[in-house]
Amino acid sequence: MHYYSSSCCPMTITLPLRLSILLLLMVTTPTEAGKLPPNVTVPALFGFGDSIIDPGNNNHLMTLIKCNFPPYGKDFKGGIPTGRFSNGKIPTDMLAEALSIKEYVAAYLDPNLKSEDLLSGVSFASGACGYDPLTSKIASVIPLSQQLEYFREYAEKAAQMVGDERAQYIISQGVHIVVAGSDDIANTYFGTPFRRVQYDVDSYTDLMLHSASQFIQELYNLGARKIAAFGAPPIGCVPSQRTLGGGIVRDCADAHNHAAQLFNSKLSAQVYSLASVLPNARLAYIDVYSPLYDIVQNPHKYGIPSFS
Repeated sequence: MHYYSSSCCPMTITLPLRLSILLLLMVTTPTEAGKLPPNVTVPALFGFGDSIIDPGNNNHLMTLIKCNFPPYGKDFKGGIPTGRFSNGKIPTDMLAEALSIKEYVAAYLDPNLKSEDLLSGVSFASGACGYDPLTSKIASVIPLSQQLEYFREYAEKAAQMVGDERAQYIISQGVHIVVAGSDDIANTYFGTPFRRVQYDVDSYTDLMLHSASQFIQELYNLGARKIAAFGAPPIGCVPSQRTLGGGIVRDCADAHNHAAQLFNSKLSAQVYSLASVLPNARLAYIDVYSPLYDIVQNPHKYGIPSFS
C-alpha cells in the first residue's frame, strides 16, 4: 500500500490489507498494527466500483450480471446468496468489521435498508462496472457516474436524518473504497473489439486513468477525505482469462496482466499527485496485484493446493 497525505510526506507501507486501511485514519504516523489510536472511531465505510465490493446492488437491475443464487453465499451467514460475488464476505464487509463499524456493508439499492445501515456506510458498487463508461453500458450495470449521483442522494438523506453537520462529519471521516478496472481490461478491452480498434493498451489505460482521477476528485468535492483506490488484480490469472488467453496449457494471460500492471503504475502515480493538491486529503493506493500474483504462482506458501 502507498499512503499519501497532503499534510505529510508520502510513505510506502507493506501491511496486510485491512491494516493498511487503518492508516487512512492517521494524521501523521501509524500506531500499533491492528489497533485504532485512543479515542479514534470511524463513523462509516463506503464502497464504489465493481463486483469485488458489490453486496447486492445488481439484484435490483435489469442485467444478467447477478449472483443472487447458489452456490454464491454458501459460506455467508445462513448460507444465503445475497448478491455478493463471493461464497462469503467481500472486502468491504471485512474492512468494516476490522474498523469496528459493523459486520456487513449493505447495498445502497436494498429496499430494506435501515437508517443505522445508511448512516454507518453503504456500497454503491455494481458488478461489471468499470472506469471506462462503455464497460458498464455493455453489461447494463451502474456506471461510476450514477454511483456518484447515488452518493449525492445519500448525503441529502443523511442530512435529513441527522442534520448537515453530522452528515458532513460522517462523509469526511468515513473511509471510501474505490475498486474498478478489472472489467475494463478483461471484458471491454480484450473481450470486445470496440476499444482495441481505437486504442492500444497504453492509451486505453490512459483513458481508465483519466476516469479514475476524475472520480477521486469528484468524491473529494462531495466531502470525502479518506479515499483508498485499489489497483487492478492479475486479471490474466482468473480462470476465464486463462481459458481465453492462456493458450493450450491455460497459463496466466500475459497481455491482460501487462495491461493491469501498466494501469496500476499510472494509478499509483496519480494518487500521489492528487494527494499533493487536494487539501486535507488522505489518499491511499492499494496494491493487490503483487500479493495475489504471488498466491497464484506460489500457492503452497499459503497452504493452498495446486491443481493441474
